[in-house]
Amino acid sequence: MTTTTELNISALIEELKEDNHEMQKVMQKIQSISMQSKILSLNSGIEAARAGEAGRGFAVVAKEIDKFATSSMEASKSSEDIIQRMHNKANEIIAVRTVDVAYDTIDKIERNLFERNCDAQAWATFSAVKNVVKNHSIENQRIANQFLAHTLKIYEVYFELLVVDLTGHVVATAKNHQLIGEDLSGHEWFEQVIKTNQPYVTDLYYSKTIQAHTMNYSSPIQDDTGKTIGVISTRFNWQYVMEIIERANVGQDSSLYIINKDGIVIASKDATDVLKKDLAHYATVQKSIRGIEKSGYQMERNELVAFSVSQGYNAYKGKQWCAIVVEPMH
Repeated sequence: MTTTTELNISALIEELKEDNHEMQKVMQKIQSISMQSKILSLNSGIEAARAGEAGRGFAVVAKEIDKFATSSMEASKSSEDIIQRMHNKANEIIAVRTVDVAYDTIDKIERNLFERNCDAQAWATFSAVKNVVKNHSIENQRIANQFLAHTLKIYEVYFELLVVDLTGHVVATAKNHQLIGEDLSGHEWFEQVIKTNQPYVTDLYYSKTIQAHTMNYSSPIQDDTGKTIGVISTRFNWQYVMEIIERANVGQDSSLYIINKDGIVIASKDATDVLKKDLAHYATVQKSIRGIEKSGYQMERNELVAFSVSQGYNAYKGKQWCAIVVEPMH
């Protein structure tokens, strides 16, 4: 689907919301006219009765008004039923579209992060990486640093690439060579990779070293026998996920978020929300946190809240994130 078509759909959804609101106003106006006609017929009948013989002609008019009012009330009721069905269908269309936006957004992010997970595992197999954890010689470090720097230049989505030996000490980096020799053995990502001999992905966090939001993709470096001899770890530039959110086609008044498994916002069109805004008060968010439903929507006060939970992608299991779309409704 082209960007132009998607933008048109978003505009049509906004128009549908406005037309839906106008239908409600028309329905209320028809009801008001019908009620006023009924009151007029009753008042006319009362005045005709008071006038006696002189009001006989007026009584005929009152009866006709009453007939008109009754017919108008019946027509109003039929119109109300039709408009209400149209109103409900319009809401359903908006809701389904909103759920689709949530699903498409989280799916796009997961596919991107699946590739990041594959990157770390692939780079762990290169000889330059293996050699430097086996032997920290100056020459091996130079070759490894050069390889990582070249890789970082090609893959622009990373802040940094690190190679760490079995003791947790940095032996090579792509960019910040001052990190070489630093002990990272106490970090969760290192401990998990060494413990499980499997790749490990952190959740989003703010790095004081990088001074930006990031997440780590770490993979064991193994020798020819399959024994783990070190860890390669990447620092992903979270801005690329923020750009996915920014490009998502939602209404002008709508809000799109990615939340972690605790309901905390980790991506939003408003960067100040990240790791600060909590959406756990929404019933739909509670459903996603508790694993009750994988996707859906719910009206909460005057807002339609749609969600889609991360399903991961291929071997990448994801981090139990969820896309949330909040659509204000009249």
